[in-house]
Amino acid sequence: MRNFTEEQVLFRQSYRRFLEAEVKPHMPKWREEGIVPREVFRRAGDQGMLMIWPDEKYGGLGDTDFRYEQIIIEETVRAGCGEWYNTLHSRLVGPYFQKFGTEEQRQRFLPKCVTGETILAVAMTEPGAGSDLAGMRSTAKDMGDHFLLNGSKTFISNGINADVIIVAAKLDGGEGRHAMVLLIVERGMAGFDRGRNLKKIGLHAQDTAELFFDNVKVPKENVLGEPGKGFIHLMEGLAEERLIGACGYLATGRRAFDITRDYVMERQVFGKPLSEQQNTQFRMAEMDTELDIYQVFIDHCVAEHNAGRLNANLAAKAKMYGSELEWRMADLGLQLHGGAGYMEEYEISSIFTGARMSRIYAGSSEIMRYIIGRDVFRQTYKSMLE
Repeated sequence: MRNFTEEQVLFRQSYRRFLEAEVKPHMPKWREEGIVPREVFRRAGDQGMLMIWPDEKYGGLGDTDFRYEQIIIEETVRAGCGEWYNTLHSRLVGPYFQKFGTEEQRQRFLPKCVTGETILAVAMTEPGAGSDLAGMRSTAKDMGDHFLLNGSKTFISNGINADVIIVAAKLDGGEGRHAMVLLIVERGMAGFDRGRNLKKIGLHAQDTAELFFDNVKVPKENVLGEPGKGFIHLMEGLAEERLIGACGYLATGRRAFDITRDYVMERQVFGKPLSEQQNTQFRMAEMDTELDIYQVFIDHCVAEHNAGRLNANLAAKAKMYGSELEWRMADLGLQLHGGAGYMEEYEISSIFTGARMSRIYAGSSEIMRYIIGRDVFRQTYKSMLE
C-alpha cells in the first residue's frame, strides 16, 4: 500500500487533469519542433504545479516531501509527456539555491522559478568530461569583484529554454583537480552564447544545447556556495538526482508494460491474440513482477530520502537497476509490437529510443556498478578488521 496523504492524492488528480488539458495534446507537435514552449512552465506555475518545496515566502507550498515530485514524475510519464523536463527545473536544479544560496539569491531567483517565469538548467558536462567531472576544462578566474568564465558545455537539458544556468567550472589557481566553483549565469550576460538545439535519436521534445562562455563576467553575488567547493556541492545533489531518474525509469517501464499489454491482447498471431501465446505470458509475467518489486524499492528510497538517509550507494543501486529494467521493458515492448513497434506512430518507439539514454546520463550504469562494487568491498574489508 503506497502511503500518500489525502492532499497528495488530490494533487495527483489535479496534476493529471492539467497534463491532459495543457500538455499531452500538444506533445506530437512539440516533438516535431524539438522543444516544449516556455509558456507550459508558466501555466504549470500559475496552478502551483511546478515547484512545490520552496517556502511560502518564495511562492511555494513549503512542503519538502519528495512524494510530491514522485507524483509529478509518475503522472508526467503516464501521460506520455516525459520529454517535458519540468522536474529538472523544479527538483534537480532549484534546490541548489536552497542548499547553497544566500538569502538574497533565494529571494532574487526562487519566486520566478516557482511561477515558471524563469526556467533553470545546470551545466556540468563537457565534450571530454561526463561522468568524470574532474576532467572539465571550463575555468573561472577570480578578478576581485567578479569571476571571468571561459569554456563550453554540451548535452545541456533545458539548454535553449533556460534563463538561469548553474555552471560548474574549475577554479583558476585552486588546489587539486576537484577545486571548482558554481556560477549563476543569466540569460543575456555578455559573452554567453548558445549553440544549436542538438538532434537526438530520442527525447525529441526536450531541448538539449551546447553552451559557450567567452570571458563572461559573473558578479560575485552570482557565486553559488563556496568557491573551491563546487565539486562537493554537486556531489551532495547527486543522490537526489539519481532518485529522480529512478522514479522516471520505473514510471516509463510501467508505461511500456501497460501499452504493450493492451497491444498484445489485440494483435492476432496464428489465429489468436498474441497475449495467449505462452512466451508472451511468461515474459510479461516476469516484467510485471520485476516492476512491482522495483516499485517497493523506490518507495523505500523515497522514504529514506525524506528522512535524510538516502546515501550515494543506495541511490546508485536505484539508478543502475532502474535504468536497466526500463531498457529491458522497452526492448520487450517493441519486440512484442513487431514491425509496428518500429513506427513512430506507436508510443513504444519513442519509449524505446528515450530509454536508451537512461543508462548513460546522471552517471552511466558502469559508473553506478563501480560505486556499488566499491561499497561492497569496503564493507567486506571493514568486517575483516572488526
